[in-house]
Amino acid sequence: MAMDYGKCAKEIYETLGGRENLVSSAHCATRLRLVTVDNSKIDKKQLENIDGVKGVFLNNGQLQLIIGTGTVNKVYEEFLKVSGMTAATKEEVKAVAAAKQPVFKRMIKTLGDVFVPILPAIVASGLMMGLVEALGKALPAFAASDWYGILDLLANTAFVFLPVLIAVSAARVFGGNIFLGAVIGMIMIHPNLINAWSVGSMDPSQIPVWHLFGLSIRQVGYQGHVIPVIIAVWLMCQIERWLHKHVPEMIDLFVTPLCTVLLTAFLTLGLIGPVFSAAENYVLSFAQWIITVGHGIGAMIMGALYPLTVVCGIHHMYNVIEAGLLSAEGGLNIWMPIASAANFAQGAACLAVGLKARNQKTKAVAIPSSLSAALGITEPAIFGVNLRFVKPLACGMAGGAVGALLGSIFHIGATSYGVTGLPGFLITMDYTVQYAIILAVSFVISFVLTWVVWKEEGDGSEGERAVKERGEGEEGKKPEKAAASAGEILVKIPEQMEEKALYAPLKGKVIARDQIPDETFASSVLGDGVGIEPETGLVVAPCDGEIASLTDSRHAIGMVGAEGMEILIHVGIDTVNLQGDGFELLVSMGEKVKAGQKLLIFDMEKIKAAGYSTTTAVLVANSFMLPGFKVEKTGETEFMEKLISVE
Repeated sequence: MAMDYGKCAKEIYETLGGRENLVSSAHCATRLRLVTVDNSKIDKKQLENIDGVKGVFLNNGQLQLIIGTGTVNKVYEEFLKVSGMTAATKEEVKAVAAAKQPVFKRMIKTLGDVFVPILPAIVASGLMMGLVEALGKALPAFAASDWYGILDLLANTAFVFLPVLIAVSAARVFGGNIFLGAVIGMIMIHPNLINAWSVGSMDPSQIPVWHLFGLSIRQVGYQGHVIPVIIAVWLMCQIERWLHKHVPEMIDLFVTPLCTVLLTAFLTLGLIGPVFSAAENYVLSFAQWIITVGHGIGAMIMGALYPLTVVCGIHHMYNVIEAGLLSAEGGLNIWMPIASAANFAQGAACLAVGLKARNQKTKAVAIPSSLSAALGITEPAIFGVNLRFVKPLACGMAGGAVGALLGSIFHIGATSYGVTGLPGFLITMDYTVQYAIILAVSFVISFVLTWVVWKEEGDGSEGERAVKERGEGEEGKKPEKAAASAGEILVKIPEQMEEKALYAPLKGKVIARDQIPDETFASSVLGDGVGIEPETGLVVAPCDGEIASLTDSRHAIGMVGAEGMEILIHVGIDTVNLQGDGFELLVSMGEKVKAGQKLLIFDMEKIKAAGYSTTTAVLVANSFMLPGFKVEKTGETEFMEKLISVE
């Protein structure tokens, strides 16, 4: 039976609370992406029960409804008709969703948006500075040469003019004219102002002052400062936007830029600069106190927590601290060893997983990710491996804590920021041995702990599949005599498998689809198929395919297999009410899976104790489009016996 797109859209609209609870809507390849006024007014269970909705979850302020490839666009068209809304892009919906986030999260995201685009310039300059400095120390004659002079100039340019880079990036983020932003940045480091790095060595009475509007404005630049520049450009963008709205178009071209720059410049030099540079100094002092408190205990704590700030997406705020540390008297970045120890430790934990894992897919992800982390890019290791398995993340945090403590004890300081891991040797030339020690200690602790603590669960890896094909367990046992725990059950893969077929994803008794004790499944509204009364709490992939949908409550999995078969495996009846209790997913959205690979473990006794049936629906949502659809098996079945075929 064809899906009624209009009915699906109308039910979604009504369940969401109507137009007054909707802010924005868009769609991607598989999901309807919505931003609502109040998510608490939405009944997720009711949404999940709408025909056509395969899953519902919240992510970064967005309500996302999994509809499916080739279907979501049709539902979206009907949704726009019934709601009266206009189409939005995914980026626009993300922007609206971001605006609903808490102020602190928005501030951190803004810092990231400002710094991420300019990091390549900072990293390149930092590495070049380290290399030039190293050559100068190793070759005194080179340090006195013209080559050293010009290379040093090229290397430190990004740091000398850092406020300009920040101003341009901030203007882009805040929606202002980037060239006016550049002017504000240049005003703040104009050569007529005393360089901020020279002020510390001067007698305060020698610093010239302007007396304007009853204010005394010190003629001091803001080299190396971050917060005053961002605040100044934010103000500039507000002024520019207001003027564009109120200045007549015929004079807007020259009046708006002129007034924007003048007003922003006076406010920046007279108020914003002095106030926020003082605030920035307090932030830096607090950061230094954290690092040094208790003879490095603070650094140890931050070394442990650093990966969690990466997970939360707030690690970009450290760029502000590092830039400020470099601009302070002494000019060394003492935060860098903390980040480097933490990052290197996560890479070591990830490498241990990669070397220990039997699953070839895990190896393929973990080993390259560990190398990336060794070079300072940890997101692949943290999100792709360590966070997924949890224990490696914790082991990495332990190693990072010890390494950060040693970094504090050794008083290591870097000459740049944005660089960690192995490239960090180039910006810690005065502490080469100490830096090598903290990396080595972080690595060894994390690697050894992960190797000992983390154990891979049976997950359909190629090594295990070879054993299963012979019908043997780890000790030569037959699969049916293996341990009763679902996580230890071995699945025998048939030697010959048909591409246009589904194989039993559970062991138990196969019943006809119309005997499933749920009207929605029995009526074939979600597609034709069968029910299985399981004997064990394990679900495996019925064919090779891709995970297309997962529910927050973890009780249902959607797959796309051969011939475009859209497969739904729904464990139990009304088990959505358990809210995931008793269910453990072993796969993630978009993951490619092999026939027989373990997908889901569930607690049969917990489901029964809650009063729900464990009968599992195995349906093909688009069965009506597949010629020769046929149920091949009823009665008792083992894992991976032929269940359904199509022509």
